[in-house]
Amino acid sequence: MYWYAALIAAVALERLAELVVARRNQHWSVERGAVESGAGHYPLMVVLHTGLLAGALLEAGLGDRPFLPALGWPMLVLVLASQALRWWCIGTLGRQWNTRVLVIPGMARIDRGPYRLLPHPNYVAVVVEGAALPLVHTAWITALVFTALNAWLLSVRIRVEARALNSLTA
Repeated sequence: MYWYAALIAAVALERLAELVVARRNQHWSVERGAVESGAGHYPLMVVLHTGLLAGALLEAGLGDRPFLPALGWPMLVLVLASQALRWWCIGTLGRQWNTRVLVIPGMARIDRGPYRLLPHPNYVAVVVEGAALPLVHTAWITALVFTALNAWLLSVRIRVEARALNSLTA
């Protein structure tokens, strides 16, 4: 259980690093006239993602969930792959990457890196991580609850993002 707690802590630190990058990029974007869309759902995202980390740890510990190697190791590989995909997205978007939906008028839409393969690769990383991270230590309730709530939230987020990005070409 200690190594699982360390994994959750490492993911939490990675999320904090994302927030630092996002805040820096937000300032850069606002200086260039960025317009934010969908600010109302952002606090729900923060709660949901924090709940993923807390829920996985609590369920694994308090629920006395075992580590099952046949499940846990493949799920760990998926967690690591999702982190790699997320940082590929961050690197590709550069200063335009953010946890918020910010659109800079006149800025070209990025269509390279993982964005040439998928319309929302960062969300693929979120979906994979949200299911896999709890399942590393068989926290299946957390995986199911996060996946269901995240599906709803992503349906909102993707619509908001699509409208905002379409405003670039309007």
